[in-house]
Amino acid sequence: MKTAVVTDSTAYIPKDIREKLNIHMIPLSVIFGSETYQEEVEITAADFYEEVRHKDLPTTSQPPVGEFAELFEKLSKEYDAVISIHLSSGISGTFQGAVTAGSMVEDIQVFPFDSEISCMVQGFYVIEAAELAAAGKGPQEIVERLEEMKKSIRAYFMVDDLSHLQRGGRLSSAQALIGSLLQVKPLLHFEDKKIVPFEKIRTRKKAMKRMVDLFWEDVKSGEPYQAVIIHANREEEAREWKAELEAEYPNVEFMISYFGPVIGTHLGEGAMGFGWVKK
Repeated sequence: MKTAVVTDSTAYIPKDIREKLNIHMIPLSVIFGSETYQEEVEITAADFYEEVRHKDLPTTSQPPVGEFAELFEKLSKEYDAVISIHLSSGISGTFQGAVTAGSMVEDIQVFPFDSEISCMVQGFYVIEAAELAAAGKGPQEIVERLEEMKKSIRAYFMVDDLSHLQRGGRLSSAQALIGSLLQVKPLLHFEDKKIVPFEKIRTRKKAMKRMVDLFWEDVKSGEPYQAVIIHANREEEAREWKAELEAEYPNVEFMISYFGPVIGTHLGEGAMGFGWVKK
């Protein structure tokens, strides 16, 4: 069986990697007033963080079901199956859009996969699926490998300002209020597909150190891992952090990614994340 791999823009996989691995991407959008921009297509992360400095925060929207159906239809001319990997269904209806569109097309089998996470940690699944598809593996075998990865995938992130998450409905008002009153930098993670506080930590530095402590618990076995540092317009800080970690953990392959427009709308500038998975 020839299998295609589809994801959405919130995986923030660089364009050259998408092209090299033949990954198809459906964009989510940010809406500033009457202007709508498809992220990774019409607006870059750098442009976005510049825009929000002098405009109200945008809203975000998932891709229309018709866009999925159109892409699946197009892929059916060349492929027998498609694995469609998306950001957590607990924070967006994008995955459900893929499910609905999959039931509308007839000439291709669609396997929607809920990553239960987002950003480049979601991208880990996508890249693995694309490499397996290129090696001729069938959809069932690929999905089994993705489920296996789910057991070792971890990701934590901290935000500078909880108000974005609260206003976007991704965190309750009470949690946001407590955090801002105490000047807490809560460590957040995905649990049951939703963003929830993991621990309350007082400073940015301590929050980042705690992420590394959690990481150490997993990688101290010496097994090979891959990890990603994710930043919201803090590239220099991310590079410094990566250099420190690379010196300390030779069994881990590190990369840097970013919180793009859609996720950045909910987390705000200055957020930092750290994710990893066993190879």
